[in-house]
Amino acid sequence: MPGSLLSVRGLSKEFGGVKAIQSVDMDLVEGVVTALVGPNGAGKTTLFNLICGHISPDAGEVQLAGRPIRGERPHTIARLGIARSFQDLRLFGRMSVRDNVLSALEPTAWLWQPGGRRAARARLHKTEAALERTGLSALAGARAVDLSYAETKFLSLARILVTEARIWLLDEPASGLDPVSRARFVALLKEAVAAGVTVCLIEHNLDIVTELADRIAFLDRGRKLAEGEPAAILRDPELIAIYFGEPRR
Repeated sequence: MPGSLLSVRGLSKEFGGVKAIQSVDMDLVEGVVTALVGPNGAGKTTLFNLICGHISPDAGEVQLAGRPIRGERPHTIARLGIARSFQDLRLFGRMSVRDNVLSALEPTAWLWQPGGRRAARARLHKTEAALERTGLSALAGARAVDLSYAETKFLSLARILVTEARIWLLDEPASGLDPVSRARFVALLKEAVAAGVTVCLIEHNLDIVTELADRIAFLDRGRKLAEGEPAAILRDPELIAIYFGEPRR
């Protein structure tokens, strides 16, 4: 597809005979927001895991800007410019908010980091900027475990933001947010997309999907059933019946 930054072709994965992902094709186009929609168990998070190298596909290919990345390790894929969030957030609960964000920039797990003091100052500057954009500056010294639910969601987003990744894969990033926090999240995401970020998000709140998404890919039982503009997908009676779990013929 013209303008495709990430290309998935024929991606498949089985777990003990269960076909979690079945020959999925998908393109993420630069600067476009794509929503992965489907009922629980459709394979949406598994697709993210396959793209990011957390699990290995049985078949298919993943390319980033024309470069094959299937088989690469998750940290390598992240450094190539694909950042993701998780439903369970995976924060370092007893580390400070600042250190949680800073850790996303540090190239090694060692106390000593390459680049010396100048590189350390640059990483800290980026960290402070990400905290400011996500409204967490006043909480920089607080432990992640002491944050409110909404604050942890924005901390997860700050960790992605600070990496300057070209592609964001967001797994239910707005779930459970109150209306004020949800509006902040939507504004922040629109700002990132306007700056050139490509986004794919898994989201069950269809109001957020219609507000943010340029395209929808609809998954069910590991298959991509449809892809297109939100208005067309969300008007399809068969897809809506699947989404809301209505009995199938």
